[in-house]
Amino acid sequence: MRTSELQRAVDDEFGRLGAVLLADQVLPGLDGRTGDEALADGVAPRTVWLALCDAQDVPEARRHGAGRRAATR
Repeated sequence: MRTSELQRAVDDEFGRLGAVLLADQVLPGLDGRTGDEALADGVAPRTVWLALCDAQDVPEARRHGAGRRAATR
C-alpha cells in the first residue's frame, strides 16, 4: 500500500473525519503514536491502515484491498 492508497482508503472509510483520525487518534498498534506520526517515522502505510482499522472496529471485509482504484477498461 502506498501513502496515496492509504489516504484514499481513509477517505472512503471515514470521510472528512479520516484526516482528523490520522492526525489526532493515538493508536495502540503504533506504539502510542498517531497515524501521521507513524508515517513520519517511516512506518508502512499498510501498517497504519490496519492499526486505524483495529482502533475503529472496521470489519475485515473492508480492510484488504482498500485504497486501490477500480480497474478501468
